[in-house]
Amino acid sequence: MDVRSSAPVPPPGCPAHGRVPIYGPEYAADPQAYYSYLRHFGPTAPVELAPGVPATLVTDYQTALRLLQDPANFRKDSRRWRDLAEGNLPLDSPVVPTLTYRPNALFSDGAEHLRLRQAITDTMARIDMHRLARSTEQVSNFLISQFGPRGSADLLGDYAKQVSLMVFNELFGCPAEIGDRVMFGTLGMFEGVNAEQAVAVLFGACGELVALKRSRPGDDVTSWLLQHHAKLTDEEMVYQLALLLASGSEPLRNLIGNTLHRVLTDDGYANKGGLIDEALDDTLWENPPMANFAAHYSASDVEFAGQHFRAGDLFLVGIAAANTSPALATARQSGSRAHLSWSAGPHACPSKEPARQIAITAIENLLNQLPDVVLAVPEQSLSWRPGPFSRGLASLPTRFTPVEITRRPDATRVPRPTEAVAPQADKAERGGRWSQFLTWLKG
Repeated sequence: MDVRSSAPVPPPGCPAHGRVPIYGPEYAADPQAYYSYLRHFGPTAPVELAPGVPATLVTDYQTALRLLQDPANFRKDSRRWRDLAEGNLPLDSPVVPTLTYRPNALFSDGAEHLRLRQAITDTMARIDMHRLARSTEQVSNFLISQFGPRGSADLLGDYAKQVSLMVFNELFGCPAEIGDRVMFGTLGMFEGVNAEQAVAVLFGACGELVALKRSRPGDDVTSWLLQHHAKLTDEEMVYQLALLLASGSEPLRNLIGNTLHRVLTDDGYANKGGLIDEALDDTLWENPPMANFAAHYSASDVEFAGQHFRAGDLFLVGIAAANTSPALATARQSGSRAHLSWSAGPHACPSKEPARQIAITAIENLLNQLPDVVLAVPEQSLSWRPGPFSRGLASLPTRFTPVEITRRPDATRVPRPTEAVAPQADKAERGGRWSQFLTWLKG
């Protein structure tokens, strides 16, 4: 008689007991195998975010909602993190800086969070979606004009990781030199090279942008945030701007890249026209740009999901695991958008609609301009960047019929109120990619 065990089999590289590592190349290559294994622990599972960094991952959808909607028992202020406070973590851990407290809306609770969050929510609600779509299309055309003539491109490095930041520069009213440094700093934070220098550059650029907009406000997010009745100080402004730029760019880069990957590799999207909304929603359900995030800390000793936890324990929401729970298969097929990719509760993403607009426009315009774009390598040769938080490709090599893109002389240009106060824009051709875009836009 052939008796088979019903116990789950750990994926390669995963220990059969103890904490499960969710950061290495094995996890990046097949995260769903890890989620299947983690579910046997129950609604929560013991994981390791990096060597020596323990956490509890919430893998069940309803349990994740309970955590996200319970600010009384689960807090965002990482100064509560017991392992960090007691010195139990490696000093050089690559994940600790991401979770270290900063005085912004992401790491705040209670009344302070409400004040900062309301300022951000009210400000983002002022964005004109039609203007945002035009701006995104202009940025998209510029980027395509850079690689279009050669008939090949890495749609991650050449496109996805730049388009979101450049549109943000437009939204936030960045003149040439400041915008170049915003891009350098934000990209550097996620590339892992000279990250400390990149953070310093980003914060310095945000400080200059705040000073500029205090003296000469414009029709942009930075000016609106300064004018909000919350009356943010210069220091608060810098931290909120850095949060919006950094937390917006990495997920949006991955969302654009992951959706393009889906369109280019799934035969169901072979007729690309009109299916971008569907492809984006499917990506948010099944391959979200932030796989594990929404860090919370237990406010006190607590019983949760049938387990006992100590005050200051670190919890992460397994967004990809919760979204792909077998119990949610019907919801995914019915076109529901109740996934957790925008989080939920008081810390749900305040920029969901602008982010969706940017992604849809960037993808649609790219596919319209490059209608025969295909992968330039076998799908199985693509690799995913390792790490516990983000879910994104290392590259997305493609080929297509070469095209020439120029700015249409009759194109309606989005007004740029900062240009009058940025004389150095004339030397933009020697600057970074944002400066080059401003020069290109002038015709």
